[in-house]
Amino acid sequence: MFDVYLNEKRDRLLVIARGQPIPVVENARRWRKKKATVAVSDEIKSAIQRDGFYWRRLRQQLAAE
Repeated sequence: MFDVYLNEKRDRLLVIARGQPIPVVENARRWRKKKATVAVSDEIKSAIQRDGFYWRRLRQQLAAE
């Protein structure tokens, strides 16, 4: 089982194995639990085995920022 989180700005996704502590990832601030899931992709599984977590940005930053 895996836990899925979104940060407070809802622009980053974090997936960790159930029961693991939330890691410090860049400047993501607070994480909010979205749901739990049983199955994830092979890419996510390998990242969790390698790093202990998987995260990615959901939105591209605007060029003006």
